[in-house]
Amino acid sequence: MLQMLTGLAVADFRDRVRRPAYVVVLAAAVALGYVAVPDSDAKWMIMQIGDHRGVYNSAYVGMVTALAAGLWITLGGFYIVRNSIERDRSTRVGQLLAATPLRTSAYMLGKFLSNLMLLTSMLGVLAVTALIMQLARGESRDVDLLALWQPFVLIALPLVALTAALALLFESLPVLRTGLGNILWFCCWMVVSTAGQGPGLPLDGIGVNSVVRSMYADMVAQHIEVDGSFSLGLTYLDKPLGLFTWDGFTPTAGYVLGRVTLLLIAAAIAVLPALWFGRFDPARSRPGRSAAEKQEPAAGTVQPVFIDEVGPYDAASRPSVATLLRTRPEPGAVSLRLWAGEVRILLQGVRWWWWLGAGFLFLCGLTAPELHGIIRVMLPLSWIWPVLIWSRLGTQRHEHGVEGMLGAYPAVRRRILAEWAAGLTVTVVAGAGPLIRLIAAADWLGLAGWTGGALFIPSLALALGTLSRTHRLFQAVYVPLWYSVANGLPIFDFMGALRDSSELATVQPPVTVVVSAALLTVVFMAGVLRRFSRD
Repeated sequence: MLQMLTGLAVADFRDRVRRPAYVVVLAAAVALGYVAVPDSDAKWMIMQIGDHRGVYNSAYVGMVTALAAGLWITLGGFYIVRNSIERDRSTRVGQLLAATPLRTSAYMLGKFLSNLMLLTSMLGVLAVTALIMQLARGESRDVDLLALWQPFVLIALPLVALTAALALLFESLPVLRTGLGNILWFCCWMVVSTAGQGPGLPLDGIGVNSVVRSMYADMVAQHIEVDGSFSLGLTYLDKPLGLFTWDGFTPTAGYVLGRVTLLLIAAAIAVLPALWFGRFDPARSRPGRSAAEKQEPAAGTVQPVFIDEVGPYDAASRPSVATLLRTRPEPGAVSLRLWAGEVRILLQGVRWWWWLGAGFLFLCGLTAPELHGIIRVMLPLSWIWPVLIWSRLGTQRHEHGVEGMLGAYPAVRRRILAEWAAGLTVTVVAGAGPLIRLIAAADWLGLAGWTGGALFIPSLALALGTLSRTHRLFQAVYVPLWYSVANGLPIFDFMGALRDSSELATVQPPVTVVVSAALLTVVFMAGVLRRFSRD
């Protein structure tokens, strides 16, 4: 059984690392290592204590890189590994596994090990990147590999293990394996990454509090004034930080025991879904389902449409083939019907409560008392509500198995434009309340920012969906980007909500339009290349 479990984990890991997306994952890990150890005159910092940071020696570089890894890989890594079970379901490998003597608990543990191996490979790349960054910054040439790599094992590895296990848990629950689970994970990550840094938490939270106390002690010993503030996360700086020397800390037995306990908790969470997960076995389906429900087609399959479902059939009104060949479509009629069809496909299955929430946001956008509140609050709220709908752009052809049929369509650009226009329609409708107020107030700068956001959102969704063929990538990218705008971080103000506090308010709208055009260009190029590869 142990050999079968390890074989499942290794085979699943090998299948993942052969995919082009894995190269992107490793490149992202290298970029994270660079961001974690910026140059001395950089305008950002990942970790700081008051107005100071540590000298870039092995202990400090290893710690700040490991903390950045534990903080950001737990966010992005969740979206990377949470398709493990779904891939077995879509490829029907799960049906083969259901016929083997492999137990469900062993299957879940194997998937957990595969997720952990994938995320740990990112940690390995970051550990090497930390060594390179220490030598590149040149503030300390003395390399201590134990001090450099110890934080990756004690801090980052337990957090990554919990992420790998919780991704399996979310996949095994019907509600959480949908796009709602992706949004919920971001909210949970926000709570854990901030509240987990506090003192007195069980198992020392995410493990950073003991590190901070050690740094405080060294700063006091060096007669550096400590104001008690600590920041972990991307922070913009107005001026360079002061320096202090930190040679690392010696973890206590209780600290190490707490980190090991987190690993055991992660393994327990990974095995927990075995209590209800059917392991693709039809015999373990819910006993309360009726025969009609069991005969329902699987989600994502194309169902045939019969004549009696669309209306009575009148043979006399059927045009002849010669008549159809001689008839030219009216100008614009084909594009209009394509757009209407894409809108129907994009909104298919949207429940009544979503429309109720969209209507409520529309009324709030119209009746908000201050224009500043509309731009700063109501517009971001309006443009987070349809996130699950936008994430369908560029993915449904692949997920529903109709990409082969659409590949015979002669005008790729017309189909892409129709799908993008459908996403633009949803964006305009969702932000209609703030749009009306901006027009009524003749706020042309705000209107320019709104227009840039309306063009950028469907362009980003279509580009990420076309390249990745999964809705998860857009949700993983857009939600943090939206959060940065909603919380006043001027990373990329794509909707013009931060114009009052930004020096680039007049430049941001045209930049957003240019970025949107570049994203659409990527979509067109990907569509053409894929068509040529099929030919």
